[in-house]
Amino acid sequence: MFVLELTYTADLERIDAVLAEHVAWLREHFAAGTFLASGRKVPREGGVILAAGGDRAAVEALVATDPFVKAGLTRYRVTQFVATTTAPVLADYREQLPA
Repeated sequence: MFVLELTYTADLERIDAVLAEHVAWLREHFAAGTFLASGRKVPREGGVILAAGGDRAAVEALVATDPFVKAGLTRYRVTQFVATTTAPVLADYREQLPA
């Protein structure tokens, strides 16, 4: 599992100009089952995405396709973790610690 933390590197006017494309990108990956939750940071200086997956390289490649990244408006911090405990609704995403 991954926590994807976006930090805006441009003003909100430029962010808002690309927001519809970013939201379409999010919806595509929610539909594919890769993204589990997302939202804006408070204060509005970026966002957070919770993503399923075990392949860090694949997640980093996916992040590079975000319209915000392509437009040079944000940077990502990708944090991988092992989701050993989840709410019941996320039970299918529980992971085992490596041996």
